[in-house]
Amino acid sequence: MQEQELELQAVIGFKGTVQSSLILHPDQEHLIFPLGCTVVLRNLLQRTQCFLQGHDNQVNCITVSKSGKLLASGQKTFMGFPADVIIWNFEERREIHRLSLHKVAVTSLCFSCDETYLATLGGQDDNSLVVWEVERGIAICGTPAATDTAHCVRFFNNSEFSLVTGGNYHVVVWQFDLPNKKLRPTQANLGQMKRVTTNVLIDHADQFVYCGTSTGDFLQVDLSRGLFKQLCPKGGPGRAFQLGVTCSALLPEGDMLLGTGDGTVARINGETLAIRAQCKVLGGVTSIALTDDGTHFFCGTTLSNIYWVDTDTLTAELRNTCHHERINYVAFPRGYSEVFATCSVTDIRVWNATTRQELLRIQVPNMECYCLDFMPDGKSIISGWSDGKVRAFLPQSGKLCYAINDAQKNGVTAVAISGDCGRIVTGGMEGEVRVWRLGRQTQTMEASLKEHRGRVWCIKMTDDDSSAVSASADGSCIIWDLNTKTRKLCLFESTMFKSLAYHPDESQLLTTGSDRKVAYWDTFDGQAIRVLEASDEGELCTLSMSKSGSHYVSGGEERLVKLWDYDRGVAEHLGVGHSGTITCAAISPDQTFIVTTGTEGAILIWTMPPEFVDKCNEMPQ
Repeated sequence: MQEQELELQAVIGFKGTVQSSLILHPDQEHLIFPLGCTVVLRNLLQRTQCFLQGHDNQVNCITVSKSGKLLASGQKTFMGFPADVIIWNFEERREIHRLSLHKVAVTSLCFSCDETYLATLGGQDDNSLVVWEVERGIAICGTPAATDTAHCVRFFNNSEFSLVTGGNYHVVVWQFDLPNKKLRPTQANLGQMKRVTTNVLIDHADQFVYCGTSTGDFLQVDLSRGLFKQLCPKGGPGRAFQLGVTCSALLPEGDMLLGTGDGTVARINGETLAIRAQCKVLGGVTSIALTDDGTHFFCGTTLSNIYWVDTDTLTAELRNTCHHERINYVAFPRGYSEVFATCSVTDIRVWNATTRQELLRIQVPNMECYCLDFMPDGKSIISGWSDGKVRAFLPQSGKLCYAINDAQKNGVTAVAISGDCGRIVTGGMEGEVRVWRLGRQTQTMEASLKEHRGRVWCIKMTDDDSSAVSASADGSCIIWDLNTKTRKLCLFESTMFKSLAYHPDESQLLTTGSDRKVAYWDTFDGQAIRVLEASDEGELCTLSMSKSGSHYVSGGEERLVKLWDYDRGVAEHLGVGHSGTITCAAISPDQTFIVTTGTEGAILIWTMPPEFVDKCNEMPQ
């Protein structure tokens, strides 16, 4: 049986670390950026998103042609494998050509001014410069870019047959000889200066090239003779931009904008290279996307923030945020689908599910949040942290209600909350399961159950709060009686259990883990009823059960979201979109959509197939 595709409804995420990855399309409506394996096209006016999917690994660079009809994206891959460049038709949102020649990675792309040619530059293991004919999608000529690693390539603004590359200790001007299919290099003379050029910018008249370097200098080089002219900022090494000049853009009137690794955005005079104005943003600036009239620009940073900045005053306004590190967990409030919370390294964020905007951010510096859940009454968010504390926050203000110190040794890795909000069960890195009684002002430990020998990955409680089940990396799942505080049942398997889910009638239990299987267990006698091969490669990390128990969702290292029919044991729908391991999946309480999170920091929202929604909402008999 052929699996159908899950429809990707929306994405919350932006890969800020990719150089020059945020592009404003010439139609001034679409913001284009990569997120893992996909390229996201966000319509700024209608607030809609669509996705270009075709890469099988992380997108490493993107570019748009001058007219905006064509889009090209290059990826990185594993050592020894070819890395593809895909040319897309922007209007039809489809792949036109797949160019496969570079090995391991593609680091830079540029269309010529008339869109006849595309120049691509391979990564440091490949380091070749190739010019392609766009219409037929064939390589015309290629050559090693330099003796050292090259980082960027740029066509001239007015000539189809001249281009510039910059890299480690070199800037090279190339003449493209079409009849003989040759690229002829002219090394620019920088005198005594040794610089690593990470980005290049060519002025409107093709007279000068400006090179941004990793040491924080901005060099002006004459293109006609290949001679160094001047650099900015003046005043010696102490005045250089900190952490390097990471991106640059040219304003219509001739001034330039620079972004630096420490988050400074500077405006520079086009003739004297004097700094006119500057401002600071959060995270290193990796892309500057100018509007057509040059009055404003979008600025993307390594912390995955997108700012809207005025070019005259350089006042930055935060427009979009998302996680920039791996996301560990996602949770919905009990019976409410409008918001959900995610936790990552250093912070917890609460999101509006319809507008996809961040509503609240709770930060605890230098700590990692492993797990979280909403109190059933919605009055607090309970979270487990790497310093061994359980912290409870107010869901609207993000203020700390209380913290249970030393709840677990080396980190609280799993948490479950009783339906009456009176108890919390936590699991730790060392394998302990602890039961906490919540009073009005106090949090006291009722029991500490030490039988697991490995990290507890997941804890779930039954609806009547009488028992809890914990899944551990030591290959056992234990069902605990919370009234007598003893073990009721133990399930063993030669796997590291990562996740579990109760069927709503609680007669069966689903587990999954590093053996790539989903196992159905009988909760009465602990026997395995059936075992499904759920993944072809890589462990499974997460399970989420629908309200009726008719379907469940799985995800893991394979990077595929699978929607299964519970009774038939068949994966009916597949979701492709993540570029890192899927760490957590949750079906919304109203069963209309599925939220998945990954190690690449992306939150993907999938539409539940309409024919399943009623089935998933039926209450179990």
